[in-house]
Amino acid sequence: MAEQRVPTGAGVDVHAEVDRGGRPASTSAHALAAAAQRLFLRDGFDQTTVEDIAAAVGVSRRTFFRYFATKADVVWVESDAELAHFREMIQAAPRSANPADVVEEAFIGAIDHRGAELEWARQRAQLILHTPAVQAHANAVYRQWRSVVADFVAQRTGTVPADEYPMAVAFAVLAASSAGHERWLATPDADLADCLRAMFGLMVPRTPHVTNA
Repeated sequence: MAEQRVPTGAGVDVHAEVDRGGRPASTSAHALAAAAQRLFLRDGFDQTTVEDIAAAVGVSRRTFFRYFATKADVVWVESDAELAHFREMIQAAPRSANPADVVEEAFIGAIDHRGAELEWARQRAQLILHTPAVQAHANAVYRQWRSVVADFVAQRTGTVPADEYPMAVAFAVLAASSAGHERWLATPDADLADCLRAMFGLMVPRTPHVTNA
């Protein structure tokens, strides 16, 4: 079978199986990412090699690069799926709903991983918020989210994405997400959804600001 490199970061098939010369495989991109995150937090991002990550899940270095172009890309393994889920939820919301409220609930629903994924989600948040090499990759992901939010708010308010209100909501959503995750990490018993709702309530404008002529 010819080797193909799987798109990384915002284009990874997280459910794809690894081909190892015809043998059945079970290592997914998400499993590689989860192992990488644990190693980054234990040993340090710069100190962890691709070989370390591959060895942790019993695959080759070549297999790692079928999924990811760089180490930092592993943190964004679920980004495409989360954004797609977010799009679905906001478009399904009733037209009468406040667009900022719709964005809040859809955003939380898309990124609040629970159950078996809770540890992975906490580790991802730690790396995104506190690891410079990972933060350098964040801008492209955040731009995608801001664009989707601004387009939706503009559509629902009869404006354009570059207008003040859609842009304000788009930027505030990402800021509230960062603040909510910081609060979540600082409070071990807290619920992520509660932390995010608190920050959304404080930071995301619910109605456009009207300037008197």
